[in-house]
Amino acid sequence: MATAERTSRMGATVLLGKGLTPGKLRGLQRIGNPNGTLTMVALDQNSSMIEMAGKALKAKGQDREPTYEEIAEAKVDLARHLSPAGSGLLIDAYYGAWSCMASGAIGPHTGLLVRVEKSGGPKNKVGAPLGLVEPGWGVEKIKLMGADAVKLLAQFEPTEPMSGEHQFQLIEHVYEECRKHDILMLLETVAFPFGGEKKTDASFLNRKAETVIESARQLSRFCDVYKAEFPGTMGHESEAQLRDNLEALDAASERPWVLLSAGVDYPDYYKQVGMAMEAGAAGVLGGRAFWKEYFLQDGADARAKFASTIALKRVADVDALVREHGTPWYSRYGLTVEELATFRACEGWHARYSTPLGAASHSGPSKAAPGEVY
Repeated sequence: MATAERTSRMGATVLLGKGLTPGKLRGLQRIGNPNGTLTMVALDQNSSMIEMAGKALKAKGQDREPTYEEIAEAKVDLARHLSPAGSGLLIDAYYGAWSCMASGAIGPHTGLLVRVEKSGGPKNKVGAPLGLVEPGWGVEKIKLMGADAVKLLAQFEPTEPMSGEHQFQLIEHVYEECRKHDILMLLETVAFPFGGEKKTDASFLNRKAETVIESARQLSRFCDVYKAEFPGTMGHESEAQLRDNLEALDAASERPWVLLSAGVDYPDYYKQVGMAMEAGAAGVLGGRAFWKEYFLQDGADARAKFASTIALKRVADVDALVREHGTPWYSRYGLTVEELATFRACEGWHARYSTPLGAASHSGPSKAAPGEVY
């Protein structure tokens, strides 16, 4: 090998120093577009789906909750139609993950993200959430099933310290579990009303932007991709203020960040996405804004048609916006695509990988000499 060619390559320890271990780097590659942006669809909303499906049933004269099979089928149907337009799909374990995989609804070229937290969960005396991992589930199982990333929702309010401390400990726990099992972690933090507030109250709306920004400042280091709310409310603050808020969110986030949809109507979400991309976002992880009218359709055929036309076009249009204007995830790590192509691991890395310094390999010391084929 020519000396110039050899010296132009970089050691993979540069990646390790940035937290980009093999599992996490592969996860980013799997959930991203070829240019490093991220277009992901969320179908992990259990409570919302059950509520929507229940209302649709009652509108037809069926006063009952949807069955397990009905919710699972809805997730499979949406996954089958929407996943081809995105780089990744987020699903829950209880209803969706295994059914979507087994049925082929999530294709081989779509990254798979699986939610780790329990839907709902307890609250403290002022109505602030105390998050939990889904019973019977966890990071290790998500890794074992072959998923590309773990997603944790931990609603967070810096001005409510009792809930905040609980949520912080949950985040740290899941982050360490993801490091232990070398799997990518996405962290989602969401502002919430408490102490008798409603989401429409001025007290909540006035602090929401600062909550979103401060949450990123405190917590974005405990993940690999940060999933953020829009920092403010359209119509409550001026567009100039919202753009300033987005710039502040971008500065506060230590990791690549993506914009969630929070159930807003699609036209508003599309505008929010454009503003977020201009501010430095890597992409989106949107849910209900893409598909929330699904359960309003009359019958399975009509729902499938909605998913394969209107909802699919929404994802495709946002994907085009993200690919053109989003900031590649590797830029947040201070890397370029040209530099990524130069990284090489050192010989023997496999024996050192995921093994404490000084510990023997499970298979015993290697007898192969350097350079020997074995």
